Amino acid sequence: MTLLDPADPLNGPDPVNGPDPANGPDPVDLAALTGLELLRWAQKQPGDVPSIGRLLGMTFDEVEEGRVVMSLTTRPDFSNPLGSVHGGIAAALLDSVVGCAVHSTLPAGVGFTTLELKVNYIRTVALDAGRLTAEGTTIHVGRRTATAEGRVTDKRGKLVAHATTTCLILRP
Repeated sequence: MTLLDPADPLNGPDPVNGPDPANGPDPVDLAALTGLELLRWAQKQPGDVPSIGRLLGMTFDEVEEGRVVMSLTTRPDFSNPLGSVHGGIAAALLDSVVGCAVHSTLPAGVGFTTLELKVNYIRTVALDAGRLTAEGTTIHVGRRTATAEGRVTDKRGKLVAHATTTCLILRP
């Protein structure tokens, strides 16, 4: 999918450095970007791109090869029937950071899909808990599969949930 043409000088800086305010959003050939370049490009985009991240208010805080940190702020919309944050919020954060950690290691044109996600919930999160931060890191990236682990902590640094994943690497 081509969203940007980085060869066109009217498009401003390369996709990793973000849009050129004078010319609007940069078009980018997403398929030509490595996983790390794509994630860094996404990190710099405005929050109006439709995604699960926009829906939940997730932000990319740190992106490096094999490691991604994302966070969100809890809100009443995240309520479960017991009046605390639904476990799916932590699961979505964990799925995002572990998947992105794997993606950050892949070359251009190579994708992945989650084969398995195992989440352990450690403590309840109040709706007014504030910022939840998730960190995902790769454990192993091979030719056909990859594994990663992630942790979600609250604003005091207390562990809320952790997960492991196995991903299938999709090579052309």
